[in-house]
Amino acid sequence: MTEGVQTPPAANAGFTPRVFSGIQPSGQLHLGNYLGALKRFADAQERGVQSIYCMVDLHAITVWQDPADLRNATRELAAGFIASGIDPEKSILFNQSQVPEHAQLAWIFNCVARLGWMNRMTQFKDKAGKNAEKASLGLYAYPALMAADILIYHATHVPVGEDQKQHVELTRDIAAKFNHDYGTDFFPMPEPVIEGAATRVMSLRDGSKKMSKSDPSDASRINMTDDADTIAAKIRKAKTDPDALPSDAKGLDGRPEARNLVNIYAALSDSTVDAVLHEFGGQQFSAFKPKLSELAVDRLAPISTEMAHLMQHTDEIDAILGRGAARAREIATPVIKQTYEIVGLVGS
Repeated sequence: MTEGVQTPPAANAGFTPRVFSGIQPSGQLHLGNYLGALKRFADAQERGVQSIYCMVDLHAITVWQDPADLRNATRELAAGFIASGIDPEKSILFNQSQVPEHAQLAWIFNCVARLGWMNRMTQFKDKAGKNAEKASLGLYAYPALMAADILIYHATHVPVGEDQKQHVELTRDIAAKFNHDYGTDFFPMPEPVIEGAATRVMSLRDGSKKMSKSDPSDASRINMTDDADTIAAKIRKAKTDPDALPSDAKGLDGRPEARNLVNIYAALSDSTVDAVLHEFGGQQFSAFKPKLSELAVDRLAPISTEMAHLMQHTDEIDAILGRGAARAREIATPVIKQTYEIVGLVGS
């Protein structure tokens, strides 16, 4: 996800290049989460840019959560990070609620952000729907908390999907207004790092829909907790069309299921769509699916096994998150202290 991370532009001169990304612990991680985020995070940590990965459990409670389910989902997400290759010694891995500076900075940003900015945020409209009057204040204001998540670490780069780009733009607006209002250049202007198109994983039952845990059909997705036999069975039953695979990417136009399976193969094999079609072009899905199944089992089954092992030792997960939170606070505490001083809060 951070292939594009380079020396920050002039606006961020003097800031240490730093990547921040947060994932909400909503439970039931699937292949889309792995290819769209976790795998890329693991690959990126070898590139020498400090990376901070956060389970944003405070964001989760903007809608009601069963407390036991939330704790389990947070630990399962941490297990997913670790099993996917995130090394807690190389990257900082923690859950948001253990670092109070997130909430402290969010309040400052609540006072900086303008109501009109919040009214333009499309995700609130999507999530609140027709019952906006019954939505929580937290759901309305959470973009300010998201800005605080990023800026409490002076992060310069934020890996996001296209649907989250608006939040990074809001973060930049908040940083710019804070800096302008207080005559400082304290906060950087974080850059969104947009996912490549090949990482958009679609449903195995309908190639026009994004893979989702909310789909009522479990066959529509590969869960990161699925064992090898289940992974193989789901790929074997994945929807396709009767035509052979084309020899070039243009031949996938109008064939969403075919495109999805080719994209998955390319992402799992660290290859490209063109390379996959060069190898399999002209072949039927009866030949391609077993190869995809073999690859998926080889890549994903070890992750599933390791996640299951980690979830049997949640005390170890909690200890890892605690150490990560301590490291995160080493960065966050001086930032909130200086923010308070800039704002004029006495005794901070």
